[in-house]
Amino acid sequence: MVSEPKPAGLAHPLPGAIGLSHLSAYDWEAADGVCGGSPHLHLVCTEAYVVTGGRGAVQTLSPDGYRDIPLEAGSIAWFTPGTVHRMVQGGDLRITVLMQNSGLPEAGDAVFTFPPEVLADPGRYAAAAALPPGTGPQTAAAARRRRDLAVEGYLGLREALVAGDNGPYLEFQSAAARIVRDKVPTWRKLWREGALATAERTGAQLDALAAGDPGHLGEATAHDAAPTRLGGFGMCGRRDEYALPGTTLPYQEE
Repeated sequence: MVSEPKPAGLAHPLPGAIGLSHLSAYDWEAADGVCGGSPHLHLVCTEAYVVTGGRGAVQTLSPDGYRDIPLEAGSIAWFTPGTVHRMVQGGDLRITVLMQNSGLPEAGDAVFTFPPEVLADPGRYAAAAALPPGTGPQTAAAARRRRDLAVEGYLGLREALVAGDNGPYLEFQSAAARIVRDKVPTWRKLWREGALATAERTGAQLDALAAGDPGHLGEATAHDAAPTRLGGFGMCGRRDEYALPGTTLPYQEE
């Protein structure tokens, strides 16, 4: 019996076509005296923190209010699209990040909580969000400025939400959706090649097994990889990345 053709997609995706990286939370102190990362949200991706060492917290803003979730080795926290999140350093916090929809976060599925006047100007937003290449002092300084600007907007959103006013938070979500709207066609392509293709491949394999055809098992193999960039400047902290399509780096370098 001949197996049906497999759906096209990434050649060797991680299980479930997830994204993967490792983070060490920033220890830069922000305006409110807290050390941590740049608050932001994702538009279509759920993100999970798997804590591998140290301690800290993740602060979140969502329709159900403000939360401060403690993090310690062995704990897991995850947040759905639209949840503003800010990683907070408590002491040598180290995290493995699992991202839904491989490739989308690197294709722009994240918007910083910059102040409203920055969000309203696409050019100004892009300039504030961009970092110089590399991992040197210039990049570190730009990442810290970006973090501080995101915290500035975040503190206003949090203050209003805690006071029972979700208007600024909802306005931020709307602004974030406007910022990414033009990227949706690219996201759709990456989703089809990654997460959707992986799910469809499972369906084809189930169909084959139901028909008594285990032919796809003849292609069984193993893969391995190691981080190819250490100490990059991510949104939440210093990031170790893998040069695998759909893992942490863009499908195409810009």
